[in-house]
Amino acid sequence: MPMKSLFLQAPSFDGYDGGAGARYQMKREVKSFWFPTWLAQAAAMVPGSRLIDAPPHNLSFKDIEEDVKAHELIVIHTSTPSFKSDCKTARLVRAINPTAKIGFIGAKVAVEPVESMQACPELDFVARNEYDFTIKELAEGADWSTIKGLTYRDANRQIVSNPEREILVDMDKLPSVLPLYKQLDVKKYFGGYLLHPYMSWYTGRGCKSRCTFCLWPQTIGGHKYRFMSIERVVRDVQYVKDNFPEVREIFFDDDTLTDNHDRVEELARALGPLGITWSCNAKANVPRKTLEVMKANGLRLLLVGYESGNQQILHNIKKGLLVDVAKRFSRDCHELGIVVHGTFILGLPGETRETIQETLAFAKEVNPRTLQVSLAAPYPGTFLYKQAKENGWFASDVDLLTDDGTQIAPLNYPHLGHTEIFESVETFYKKFYFRPSKIAEIVGEMLTSRDMLVRRLREGMEFFQFLRNREDMIVS
Repeated sequence: MPMKSLFLQAPSFDGYDGGAGARYQMKREVKSFWFPTWLAQAAAMVPGSRLIDAPPHNLSFKDIEEDVKAHELIVIHTSTPSFKSDCKTARLVRAINPTAKIGFIGAKVAVEPVESMQACPELDFVARNEYDFTIKELAEGADWSTIKGLTYRDANRQIVSNPEREILVDMDKLPSVLPLYKQLDVKKYFGGYLLHPYMSWYTGRGCKSRCTFCLWPQTIGGHKYRFMSIERVVRDVQYVKDNFPEVREIFFDDDTLTDNHDRVEELARALGPLGITWSCNAKANVPRKTLEVMKANGLRLLLVGYESGNQQILHNIKKGLLVDVAKRFSRDCHELGIVVHGTFILGLPGETRETIQETLAFAKEVNPRTLQVSLAAPYPGTFLYKQAKENGWFASDVDLLTDDGTQIAPLNYPHLGHTEIFESVETFYKKFYFRPSKIAEIVGEMLTSRDMLVRRLREGMEFFQFLRNREDMIVS
């Protein structure tokens, strides 16, 4: 019998969202929560495991104490922004369950396993890289010295790192995470651009793009896109239809589902007869022919990482995207009726006052329905982090976020200070959203239903509070 296992997204600051592939573990401009897919995938490897995602369920440590006491193995998902808080959780776990085996998973410990264990003495282990089968073997009681991908404390409390685990090629070997979602309240998960309630999971791992800032492919998933069979994905979708009838939209959270055009067309044609509404992450270079197939078979929305409207910056970050191609893609989406949520990043290498204005003009031209503007965040393990270290770009007095989870600008260039980069986010949002055409679009959407009206009013209040908080930070 496997160890009695608890998989935990620990309590954190209000609004913490650690579920989105560890892409953005900070407060957002509008509160949203992603399903803890990577944590759930590890939990799915261990029959009978317990899955707790504390932040969206507003759970304190007091609320989960009995679960902590009742399990032998406790696996906590961590990240660079949440690491200190997660170490505090590990201390609390150790205090009430002295015999439990406690470990961390996530990109942070994948690239800094020894340093992480040194910083958190309560840890017995961390599982590196693709950790699914590492966790499975550990829970089944294998000798820790034989488990690939494991860094652990031996009998003398010395830290030992075993050899790396081979990358998983046959993705169909992974059990479905969906049965574990029954332990969650699916209505607690929402995003401003997704229908509610929605559900998300991965059908594949890896991204062939080489974006220097992107955390997950450089630390966990790799750059080879590996994916589940079409038959397997269809079975999972049917499971959602049968067991979660309230779900209105499925979001396939692969880093870039459109990396393989033939596969995404085949998948779309298989999903069409199921009559579902679905969305996914996409690169802004999908051919119109592929978009047509996707739209005809239930696609509603694409989440697109534009990042910048300046071609040199896109080259600097190895995006592998031409601005003109992104514009043509965006026109195709508008003409086909595909909704786009665009993401942009300010403060990337090569950023200037002029390029920020160029990106704003580009955003207005491609005109996604909604957008998110982030600050360049150099996570350990990424090329951007290495680049920032070598060039002395880190501002000495800032981190990735404040204690309450607000993202701040950590990079400081000779020609563009981190304070100015931080301030540009608010300006960008205001100039994009406070246009008559965009306001009319939002009001028109609110008039479609009472639910949408209530939702957009709530999000509007959160958005204005977000802007006020940033103004207070600038003043202070």
